[in-house]
Amino acid sequence: MPRPTVPAAGTPATPGANPGAAPEATAPAPSPHGTPRAVPPVDYLFLALAVSGVAASAPLISATAAPALAIAFWRNAMAAGVLGPIALLRRPHRTELRELLTGLLRNGRRDLLLCCLAGLFLAVHFGLWLPSLRMTSVAASTALCTTTPLWTTLFLRLRGHRAPALTWIGVCLAFGGVLVLTGFDLTVSARALTGDLMALAAGIAAAGYFLIGSRVRRTVSTTAYTTVCYSTTAVALLLTCLFSGQALAGYAASDWWKIVGLTVAAQFVGHTLSNRVVGSLGAPLVSTAILLETPLAAVIAGFWLGQIPSAAVYPAVAMVLAGLVLVIRANRSS
Repeated sequence: MPRPTVPAAGTPATPGANPGAAPEATAPAPSPHGTPRAVPPVDYLFLALAVSGVAASAPLISATAAPALAIAFWRNAMAAGVLGPIALLRRPHRTELRELLTGLLRNGRRDLLLCCLAGLFLAVHFGLWLPSLRMTSVAASTALCTTTPLWTTLFLRLRGHRAPALTWIGVCLAFGGVLVLTGFDLTVSARALTGDLMALAAGIAAAGYFLIGSRVRRTVSTTAYTTVCYSTTAVALLLTCLFSGQALAGYAASDWWKIVGLTVAAQFVGHTLSNRVVGSLGAPLVSTAILLETPLAAVIAGFWLGQIPSAAVYPAVAMVLAGLVLVIRANRSS
């Protein structure tokens, strides 16, 4: 992850790194003549591909023998390696990036610090979520990591934003699912419970990443923001790998291909296509569709890895997803 989750009411979603880049509206954008613009049918195909891309990430991580933190580093390093040349080759992006890094851009120093801070939150997100996939089931890890809308709602409430009653119903339902899921894994093993808690913390870190990104993206373009953010994430994860002694090379060729596939599937297909369709389909629809990542990832892990969750996991995951749908719909209404 991170995935395109719509923050609570009043907070613009973050373009670029997270796909919630458009205003929160389900109706197609009006045309210059005031009539609704028809949604291209191909956008629904793009949305399906985006969901498939992010859903494939968790099974790919579980199937890769490389250290989890190293996978997180290479994923972000490869993404930054692609975005960096794009930013440098196009003059408007190159000028903006130079002004941002030198503090000449309006609010440049503050925006640069926010870009780096968002990158650190993203590094924490990846640093917790990827190892959790080795400790608990794919279904449990992805479900707990998608609780990001709950944490954005709570963070915004602490800042004085009031959420509608339906939001709190969804929060309570989702948290009930979290308690059921973690309580079940506590009876399975301490390792599985630790993986659950790490995935949950990864969702909290993603909320910080989204909220900071939504603020800085008001004045910084997607390309400049993602270039600085992903580069910061890669550097933070690189230092973590070096200090923890995790090998950054020497993997089998099949593992390198899986890391490349992860970067392409989740980072470029998943995020890029979500950005592509969020303007026409609406952020609530896209965010709700991305929640299908959890059951789809569980199906892929079941067929590919033979990882069949216990029957007790399914109702807990269903509670989490149902609660998230209510939160997203309530934010859309408000």
